[in-house]
Parts: sequence; structure tokens; C-alpha cells
Amino acid sequence: MSVKPRQPAPPLEVKLLDGSTWRLGNTKPATFEMIVVYRGLHCPICKTYLGELEAKLPEFSRRGVDVIAVSTDSREKAERAKVEWGLNNLSLGCELSIFNAREWELFISHAIRDGEPPEFSEPGLFLIKPDGTLFYASRGSAPWGRPPLDQMLRGIDVATERRRPAREEA
Repeated sequence: MSVKPRQPAPPLEVKLLDGSTWRLGNTKPATFEMIVVYRGLHCPICKTYLGELEAKLPEFSRRGVDVIAVSTDSREKAERAKVEWGLNNLSLGCELSIFNAREWELFISHAIRDGEPPEFSEPGLFLIKPDGTLFYASRGSAPWGRPPLDQMLRGIDVATERRRPAREEA
């Protein structure tokens, strides 16, 4: 399967910390569903990035963007991240399967140091339109090089105000 803009996004299902299940398509955001995939509790860059995202949640909300951050971490590790990283408002999904991560064409890594899970997903960021099609995708093969959140906000403004279509038409 190739995940491309203007095509239906693959299925995505993760557990939430309250024990319920989040499924892509069950909510209908005004503009986009933004899915931020993070590496897990072991990643200090994820801590910083999700902290910045937490601070900018009102800006995304004003633009009609629903945000969820997901990882392959267990519920226990995701709960620790929520508390230790001060993520009071950001929805966290956990137990993303490696199979599902591969469906989204995320890079998968094996542990190379203590504290890392045996296998985990590298970061990604996706914008999904209310009709379920992919609008934007960014995937990383390392913890650095993620889309700057201020740039994402400006891009969302341009895309919505000017009614820009998703790119990748060639």
C-alpha cells in the first residue's frame, strides 16, 4: 500500500489512556485531523516536541484541527509520558501496532541502547481531511527533523484560506 495525498488514509486505531479506543474517521474535525507519531517515552526530542505541541493546541483548535499524538508505547509508558512531560491537554494514543505503523509507511527502528523498546516507530506527522483523505505527510527516519509547528500552523492557514489542494499530483 502506498500512502499518498488525495487518497484515503490507511486505517488507524490506538488505545487512549482512559481505556477507550480512538479510530481515525470516528471524529469529523472542521478542517483536519492531525496525527503526530512520536517515538515514545525514551525519546527526549519527543518530550520537547510534544511539549511545544501542547502549548500550541489552542492555535490548532482555532483552525479546526483536532490533534492526537500516538506511539507504539504501552499504556503504562504513555501514562508516564503524560505525567512526566506535563501533557495535560494533548490526547495520547498508545499501543500503535508495528503492523499499523508500517501501513502508514513509518520507519521502524530496533533498540540500540538501554531504555529503548525492542522495536518502535520513528516520528511522523499527518493531516487528514474530514473526508478521510490524506492531505499532508511527513515521516522521519530519526528523532530530529520534524515539521516546525509554527510552520504547520501557517501552512494550514494558507491551505484553508486559499483552498489549496493536497500536493503530489505529478
